[in-house]
Amino acid sequence: MIPRTLSQKLRKLASQYPVVTITGPRQSGKTTLVRAEFPEYRYISLENPDYRQLALEDPRGFLRPLKSGVILDEVQRVPDLFSYIQTIVDENDQPGAFVLTGSQNFLLLERISQSLAGRTAILHLLPLSKRELFRQSPLNPDDFPSVSVSKAEHPGVWEMLFKGFYPRIHDKNLDPTEWYAWYYQTYVERDVRSILNIGDLDAFVRFVRLCAGRNGQLVNFSTLAADAGISHSTAKRWLSILQAGFIIALLQSHHENFRKRLVKSPKLYFLDSGLLSFLLGIKSAEELQFHAMRGSVFESFVFSELYKMYAHVGQIPPVYFWRDAKGHEVDFIIERGNKRVIIDVKSGETINADYFKGLKYYQQLAGDKVDQSLLVYGGFEHFVRKEITILPWYML
Repeated sequence: MIPRTLSQKLRKLASQYPVVTITGPRQSGKTTLVRAEFPEYRYISLENPDYRQLALEDPRGFLRPLKSGVILDEVQRVPDLFSYIQTIVDENDQPGAFVLTGSQNFLLLERISQSLAGRTAILHLLPLSKRELFRQSPLNPDDFPSVSVSKAEHPGVWEMLFKGFYPRIHDKNLDPTEWYAWYYQTYVERDVRSILNIGDLDAFVRFVRLCAGRNGQLVNFSTLAADAGISHSTAKRWLSILQAGFIIALLQSHHENFRKRLVKSPKLYFLDSGLLSFLLGIKSAEELQFHAMRGSVFESFVFSELYKMYAHVGQIPPVYFWRDAKGHEVDFIIERGNKRVIIDVKSGETINADYFKGLKYYQQLAGDKVDQSLLVYGGFEHFVRKEITILPWYML
């Protein structure tokens, strides 16, 4: 098993709360993690039709022998269990009694808010971070990006981004194109159908691929809906399901306007570069390197690493973007108390003077509110130029 950064937070919360819930996309490693951290717990998967049928028909009988030390996997498959678990933990207020996992955040959080609010800690496990994949010290949100690593420890960036970060691909050395085809088919045909009543699956497939083509761009619901041949409200609902399944994230704009009119629409990012490459029809790392969307895929990788840096220590990512109506932009802003880290992303290996325009413009507006200015790029040298830290991709 590849060690996961979330392990430490998981153990800590299990010593404080009667229930710990871990959500995340399918195949992100939730089951592997909880079984490794709690080997003495009884493990029950509600994907198993026998267990699921018993839990559906007789939830009290199912839970009677399971008062403590239990892992319930894919618990959203039997949503009524949450109310019965509430009764058990209220009677026996024992830390770590239940560890729940699920891959449909939308259904899980809806039930938790109804039955387990205040009784469960909620953690999110995404696919591997870059540092987890290469077994390096994790990024620390409090002093990012201080921990350095050697460029000799990595394959090429495009090979890494093409494969993506789902653990099974790396554990079993699987062909990523084949694996993502299976993953996507399973997601569309089973998970989406279980949440939405979609009559035209072809429309949904088209919608997801259109989203991939808009990765890193502002979301325009009207044009997205028109291109997909669906209504505006349907586009919003389908995007919310992609968010709930941890396929995409919608990055919100930073609120401070400096007396300038800001762009308020969110930006869309896929949370795994391998899945994004598959949806874009990219067949190899070499093709990705010269693809028109390579900059978008690289930017999505940087965003996902920032997102995981917070999510895998149990924190809500305080990450935003900033753009004004005249086109001045900073790709990412991290709020750190009353200070900010501002980040621009470029996939090229050669530093160009134009790379610094957005960061310098924002520095002039924000002044001493900017704690650090970073340019993350596709090259290999690490240095400081005019108060901007040049950060190669492998140091994330």
